[in-house]
Amino acid sequence: MNLPGFDFSIHRDGYRFIGIALAATLFFSIFIASLAWICAIITFFCIFFFRNPKRAIPTDDWLITSPADGTVSAINLETPPMELGLGEEKRYKISIFLSIFDVHVNRLPMSGRIKTVIYSPGSFLNAALEKASVFNEKNTVIMEVASNPEQLIAFSQIAGMIGRRIVCDIHDGQEVKKGEIFGIIRFGSRFDVWLPVGIAPQVCKGQTTLSGETVLADLNMKKQAPRESIII
Repeated sequence: MNLPGFDFSIHRDGYRFIGIALAATLFFSIFIASLAWICAIITFFCIFFFRNPKRAIPTDDWLITSPADGTVSAINLETPPMELGLGEEKRYKISIFLSIFDVHVNRLPMSGRIKTVIYSPGSFLNAALEKASVFNEKNTVIMEVASNPEQLIAFSQIAGMIGRRIVCDIHDGQEVKKGEIFGIIRFGSRFDVWLPVGIAPQVCKGQTTLSGETVLADLNMKKQAPRESIII
């Protein structure tokens, strides 16, 4: 749904929340004005939360872009969990924390083929904590990189203390393109991105990221071609 006069649309997962809040606003406006104002504020918050702004997606196949808006909370070189099937070699994991004020629409960090999607039930700890990566409910996508299918990248949608609903619209074997929207997490959450082995991150702790735009890593540092972008 596109809003006239605004440079963003609304993610379809937000229609129900906006509709309920708007209906409550109209109902209480007849009987209790104070509650109507509260519901109106909630309605505008839902519109704000489920906003889906346009993004300029780099077309370079060798660039890994951020799947989420937020703040880089940690960068660690570690061995991935065995259940992900990424092997025993250490690789960089970039963690991104999303507050309730960040855009929560998730975009694919690379083009490629979805190898598998793994859902893991868990707790709902504060997503800003490092242990949330281990103990919280999450949905992890393992993907083969289009430019080199032997390279694997993994990224996890992780529920937070408030965000307890993970939406993922991709499936095993699906061919996907970088920058495409594949899901959303409600309301406040965390994202972990496991880079391919031997690839170093190009972001730093504390840096703000934009989904589809911020470059997390470069698979081919030798290439110096100018970066072009597409708006989607």
